[in-house]
Order: sequence, then structure tokens, then C-alpha cells
Amino acid sequence: MFGTKIKREKKERRQKRLRARIRGSASKPRLSVFRSSRYISAQLIDDENGKTLLAASDYGKQKSQKKTKSGVKKDHAYAVGEDIAKRALSLGISKVVFDRGPRRYHGRVKSLAEGARKGGLIF
Repeated sequence: MFGTKIKREKKERRQKRLRARIRGSASKPRLSVFRSSRYISAQLIDDENGKTLLAASDYGKQKSQKKTKSGVKKDHAYAVGEDIAKRALSLGISKVVFDRGPRRYHGRVKSLAEGARKGGLIF
């Protein structure tokens, strides 16, 4: 129990440290990434008004696809990045600030960022 509490506190500290440097606005929102053990989701957030502009995730999309090879989660993350980029461009948003949260920039988080870049977002 004690080790779990320390892990959670370290995670919260990392997230607060990163969030202190990053602010999103209406013209340049924050692209926040949440990664669980199974799914990944992303949101475009306007911190000045405290509103979520749009969100994308792979909830429910994984069930329709077969898991036949390794790296399927990275493929889903890449697709989520492309999806949120396409929807952001339709709203007229092309520049964002990337918020990886308490996670490292590798694996699925990196894959989502690459998908968003390929989709047309600049960060």
C-alpha cells in the first residue's frame, strides 16, 4: 500500500510540474493525452475559458479490429492522433501545445503525437 501511494504522488508531481509550463488558449489549445493500460484518448482544451473544444479516443473501436500482431495499441494511438488532427483542422485550429501528462514521450504517446503531426497539427 505504501509503495502505491508514493507512485501516485510522484505521478501527480510530474503532472503538476509539466502543467505549470503549459497553457492552452482558444487560438492555440492544449492537446492533452490520457493513456490507460487498454485505451488512449486526447482532448483539445482551452485553459483560459476552461472548456474542452473536442476529444477523440479509441474506446469501442478496438473491439471491431482483430488483434493479430504486436503494436496494435500503437496503431490505435496513431489513428486517434490523425482523427483529432482532422477534426481540429475542420474547426480552424492548426497550432496546439502538446501535453503528455505524467507519461514519457515514447510508445503510444509518441505514436499519437506523430499521427497528429501527420494529420496537420503543428506543435
